[in-house]
Amino acid sequence: MQTVIETRDLCKFYGQQKAVDHLSLHVPQASVYGFIGPNGAGKSTTMKMLLGLIHPTAGQIFLLGKELTQSNRLQLLRKTGSLIESPSGYLHLTAEENLKIVADLKGVSRKEIGRVLDIVHLTRDRNRKVGQYSLGMKQRLGIAMALLGNPPLLILDEPTNGLDPAGIQEMRALLAEMPQATGATILISSHLLGEMEQLVEQVGILNHGRMLFEGPLHDLQRHSRGALTMRLLCPQKALPVLRSQGIRPKQKADTLTIPPLRDELLAGLVQTIADSGAGIVELTRQTKSLEEIFLSLTDADKEVK
Repeated sequence: MQTVIETRDLCKFYGQQKAVDHLSLHVPQASVYGFIGPNGAGKSTTMKMLLGLIHPTAGQIFLLGKELTQSNRLQLLRKTGSLIESPSGYLHLTAEENLKIVADLKGVSRKEIGRVLDIVHLTRDRNRKVGQYSLGMKQRLGIAMALLGNPPLLILDEPTNGLDPAGIQEMRALLAEMPQATGATILISSHLLGEMEQLVEQVGILNHGRMLFEGPLHDLQRHSRGALTMRLLCPQKALPVLRSQGIRPKQKADTLTIPPLRDELLAGLVQTIADSGAGIVELTRQTKSLEEIFLSLTDADKEVK
């Protein structure tokens, strides 16, 4: 699969402070990539370097298969839509008037305005002044600006930041529609882990400027399986079976809790317990949420440091 964004040992130091520390990032084509970390982890700094807004201390950046340099920066950024921090716009002008200005600056036909307004669900409000918009509407207008020119890459920094729960839900629905609506690869940063879990296919977890995990979301979840609970008719019959396998379960009434096991080991164990006459009524895997996984990764990162 082609990589649309790649960084190699990307660094940004401010004096002795490491904002981004030898970061290697890989965003596959046509993916929705969640760039996740707490405030101050280095997400916004990384995105600004991807867009050429600040210069790296060291390392390389590749966008759309080409290394980002001073000479080709504008050429590559014309193919990249972005929303960094707060959306810009003239509050005394309408959404359509704002988009006309951006289209002219980008050298894009004004005929695209209707298309991007439709994507972000602002068609009915195109003639309202932006000063009358809610924060969520302003965020959607910022995304509409980023979509002008139909760029193959979108970089969105905290697009749900500051929104109320209804606004977050609205933005999440919009972002979920965007890959199909635009065909673009999307890099989204956020510290709202639960929101990202419902949106993204690929994930990179950042802390103190360092990558703690990168890969498909389902890989992260698979490698972070929680304990297993078994509800049994006769748990006492299952205990010798488990102990013979070196497993010391926790018991509460008719339920035994055991550590996570590989599928092939679990299948054999369940068969043996069933043959013992313990009577397995229910088997449940306790899956960690993305937030729990993130906290365990960042705790491990603190121990390393």
